[in-house]
Amino acid sequence: MGLRDLLPESLFGKHETVELPEEEEQMDRVHVRVENLTNMADVDRFEKLLREGNILCLKTKQLQRQDLGQFQLAVQKLKRVSHNYGFDLVGTEDGYLVVTPKFARISRE
Repeated sequence: MGLRDLLPESLFGKHETVELPEEEEQMDRVHVRVENLTNMADVDRFEKLLREGNILCLKTKQLQRQDLGQFQLAVQKLKRVSHNYGFDLVGTEDGYLVVTPKFARISRE
């Protein structure tokens, strides 16, 4: 099961599959984690995961439905943390937040 199977189709838009040649040497792996944003305390855990080099896809619909004020505060805190550490953050219309560490940038085309 790949990342594409876990996330909604609209997140990716038009795409093209490209085969990459296998390299003999071991490459560093980047982990993409799908997590739930359930409260403010999650932001501290996400900050740690991002500093470790993980890319996060955060599901936010549950918190949006439960407590919109808590959701807005969590997103504001996540924006501050992203700005302070140089992370990249984008929201989707499907209720996801995608956050990347310094080495990865989100294309906004």
